Amino acid sequence: MEWLTHSQTGFQQAARYLLGMRLAIVTLQLAAIAVAETVISLAHRAEALILCLVYGIFATLCWLWFTRRPPRSPISVSVGLAVDLALIGAWLFLTGGYTNPLVSLLLLPIAVAIILVPLSQSIALTLAGIGIYTALVLWHTPITHDHHDANLAQLHLAGMWVTFAMTAAILLLVVGALARRLGQQQQQLSTIRETRLRDEQIISLGLSAAAVAHRLGTPLNTMTLLVEELRSAFPNPELAEDLNLMEQQLVLCSKHLQQLSRAAVQAKTAQLESLTAKDWVARLKESATLLWPAAPIDWSAVVPDCRVAVDATLDQAILNLLANALTASPSWVAVSVRCAENNRVEMVVEDHGDGLEDAFQNSLGEQIVGSENGMGVGLFLTNATIQRLGGTLKARVDQHGTTMIIDMPQAGPSSLETWSNT
Repeated sequence: MEWLTHSQTGFQQAARYLLGMRLAIVTLQLAAIAVAETVISLAHRAEALILCLVYGIFATLCWLWFTRRPPRSPISVSVGLAVDLALIGAWLFLTGGYTNPLVSLLLLPIAVAIILVPLSQSIALTLAGIGIYTALVLWHTPITHDHHDANLAQLHLAGMWVTFAMTAAILLLVVGALARRLGQQQQQLSTIRETRLRDEQIISLGLSAAAVAHRLGTPLNTMTLLVEELRSAFPNPELAEDLNLMEQQLVLCSKHLQQLSRAAVQAKTAQLESLTAKDWVARLKESATLLWPAAPIDWSAVVPDCRVAVDATLDQAILNLLANALTASPSWVAVSVRCAENNRVEMVVEDHGDGLEDAFQNSLGEQIVGSENGMGVGLFLTNATIQRLGGTLKARVDQHGTTMIIDMPQAGPSSLETWSNT
């Protein structure tokens, strides 16, 4: 597969507009010859028609070149626009030179050059256009061998109107379209830049978490050994019950560290798992039960059969939302899943709390917000994880509480392949 640079992609997209401009110029030249022949007899009609044919072939070849093997450097584009100026200048030379009202066509390649090529090359093409116009003033062939001053004057006036109208239309369609395309690309680059900055924050947080997880492994193993020694040294039933509880918590901590390691491996290798929504909810319910055995979480019994692409980081993001909901509403939290339009899956987390006021003030999930019971990075990481997998996080706060909606795309072979190639 041939990988294209950003410049090559831009030239490839501009090929259609350049083809339209060149064919419009050729059409206008042919129409001018046809109209002129109805009034006067052109001195170099055959040569002018041959140049129109050559220009049409050149336009087609450039379009094929730009679309199939786009140039890697703007210099190739500048050379093509210089050939445009030369062909237009040669046609004008055969049809009256600077007296031809279509002489303004020389402005079109210059206008396109200002958008597509660097400033230095645009200046060079502008000077070349001025030079060609000057040469047409000094040297040109007569438009006809006969004297038809009145007819020539009428043709010139009509041609000036046609030239103005066609030049304005071509500038609107070609240059305007290129300018809009460049504006869209700038907006895409801005979005990519913001996403990259967000990902850099996530990476720094992930590196810190991985380092902490690595360092916690040894203390946990040591504490496990100490629990075994205490159980052997003090065979007290009351103490044994506390030691069992401590051992369970240590095992839970170890599982969390293993889950963190698996999440890091999956994120590094870009592995996604396609599950039905029912299986995914069952897995989340099992994890939530281990974390909060007595938590009043109302899991919906009705779960659709649609599939979703998930990984360990997404599970952790949902668990972060559940932790926030339980903190804000310890008495009731509800979780439900539904299939939405456009092949989307929505998970809804509801509670009776109002713990998102700070988050709404700071743009939901876009910044790290303050937290009295935690470090305040949970919502930020949750939103970043959901966006990374092609989803969105929405929230609504009313008098009944807070509703969080995780909108994810349904899983399919194309979505898994696209995400794994990013």
